Amino acid sequence: MGLSTSGNRIIDSATGAPVLLRGVNRSGLEYSEPDEDGFVSAAGLSRYEIRYLVREWKCNIIRLPFNQDWVLNGRGGRSGEDYLREIDRVIDWAAAYGAYTLLDLQWLNADTPFGSGRQFVPPLPNADSPRMWSILARRYARNTFVLYDILNEPHDRLPDDPHPLPHHDGGFYPSRHRQVTMAEWQPWARVLIQAIRAEAPQALVFVSGTNWGYDLRGFPMEELPNLVYSTHVYRNKGTSRRDWADAFGRLSLSHPVFAGEWGGGDGDIDWGRRLAEYFEELGIGWTAWSWSNEPFVVQRYATTRFGGIVKAVLS
Repeated sequence: MGLSTSGNRIIDSATGAPVLLRGVNRSGLEYSEPDEDGFVSAAGLSRYEIRYLVREWKCNIIRLPFNQDWVLNGRGGRSGEDYLREIDRVIDWAAAYGAYTLLDLQWLNADTPFGSGRQFVPPLPNADSPRMWSILARRYARNTFVLYDILNEPHDRLPDDPHPLPHHDGGFYPSRHRQVTMAEWQPWARVLIQAIRAEAPQALVFVSGTNWGYDLRGFPMEELPNLVYSTHVYRNKGTSRRDWADAFGRLSLSHPVFAGEWGGGDGDIDWGRRLAEYFEELGIGWTAWSWSNEPFVVQRYATTRFGGIVKAVLS
């Protein structure tokens, strides 16, 4: 079924019934080099796994991080079209079991680290991002199971990052400029949303906040319909209901809010339970991080302690 927004809820476009989306992130396609069987096999993805997530874990949405460069140019002797066919497979598997796929622009490429520690999550999009989103929106314009998360985690340029921040007009900020506020992010967001809507006018688009996606203050963008504002919540960002209310909770009272990422380890159990309760109280949907990367919800074929919180709410 197609989705849209009404007030502070995501709804079934046909019936107007509210829809609460909850699931997990299935990372891997942003960094897995293709083998002879393709990107999906290299990332360990399978139809069985997607069926397990939907039927056993009760996920009705899978957030799927991907790599912009591989959409546009391919990788390892395979073309961009080859990469898109691999994404198609995951979307089709999820849809076959009744789940949505949230396409998440996670990496611009697998060659340009931002800051230390080979951090590949970019502070902002680049000049190729609107064209990339046009390609995806055109491909999936009639597929009501596809949703769009335009950039993973806008954030300040890290101190040791040599790369200047790209500007939405195609240029770059001076190299000394590090900060990414709503003044830098919202013009970019509008460009990416417009690129999607030119091909898929009714698309449900997810827009992350600043400060690594966490902070939604400065939203909404009132004149743009069918937007969902996406926060990423980890313990190093907010530990109390007051923190969460400031960053995203108050916005959720008037506009749709979704937690594109939240997760933790064994030391975060009490925090995680309180956060899950807060989401529940406000009717905020989410995709937990992550099925396949730290912090894990499943590891060595067993549910982690934090994953137990996630699975219990999903069930």
